[in-house]
Amino acid sequence: MPDTPPSVPDFTQWPSFPFEGDLRVKRLDDPVPVEPPRKGEAHRECTACQAPDDAYIWVGERWRVRAMDRPTGLPMVLILESRSHLDLGDLPNLLAAELGVMTVRLERAIRSLDGVARVHVNRWGDGSAHLHMWFLARPYGRLQLRGTFLSLWDSILPPISEEKWRENLALVAAWLAEFGGRPLAEPPRIQWQAPSSLAAQSAPAKGEPTEGGSLLDAIGETAEPPDAPGGVVEPATEAPATTPSAEAAEAAEALPPQRSIPEQEAGSDAEEVPAEPEELPTEEADAATPTGPTAGSKKATSGPQA
Repeated sequence: MPDTPPSVPDFTQWPSFPFEGDLRVKRLDDPVPVEPPRKGEAHRECTACQAPDDAYIWVGERWRVRAMDRPTGLPMVLILESRSHLDLGDLPNLLAAELGVMTVRLERAIRSLDGVARVHVNRWGDGSAHLHMWFLARPYGRLQLRGTFLSLWDSILPPISEEKWRENLALVAAWLAEFGGRPLAEPPRIQWQAPSSLAAQSAPAKGEPTEGGSLLDAIGETAEPPDAPGGVVEPATEAPATTPSAEAAEAAEALPPQRSIPEQEAGSDAEEVPAEPEELPTEEADAATPTGPTAGSKKATSGPQA
């Protein structure tokens, strides 16, 4: 081995290479005479064999598909595993044939997601003796992520939202279940949140978080009297006079002007007040005069109740 490390290879100048700046190649360690056992090898516990079905997004009779434990930078990263504790070269003909079918099926399911251009399929097998195939989704339009460095970009890019991640998992699981097996991934739960008013939803104030109140908060605000300070309603001992409604005001304008009691006793109102075609009956006119909190015209109360 030469004392000076070799120069960096040409792929460091590729647009898909995720790093820039001064780089140097690491010095290679001396080869070991015996490689350490992988997980699931030489009596080491196999994590894939010990994992229950609940840890996967889709399970079948001979295959299972699992995801990472949290969202990453790519739209989707999935792992296809065999139920049997076998490596790639140990598969019998039946499982080898099914591996090809499952690879194509899972690639199509991931590629059906919105925003996915390509699906990279990889198998390394240096960490676990249990067969596992990696499926990495490249985002559409991200040409810089093309090629062999996609697995590196997955750890560099900011993670996608958990809601979108769980939605993608549920879609892939449902897609696979169309051909058999059982989907275990569920879509994200509905966020039971609503804005307190339409104005707050359409034009949120700057500098404030755009968080909507719950449904109970919206009901409480709409039911609260508008002129009650601080939203506290004091109990009323007597029936207070309220502002007449618009229909009651119109009905009151249509009534003839009221006169004093002596003039009514004189009996001259019948001859001096002409009858109007839209004059309200006496009972409706009395009901139109606001006298308490339930004041309002009979016309307003005769319609369908809310």
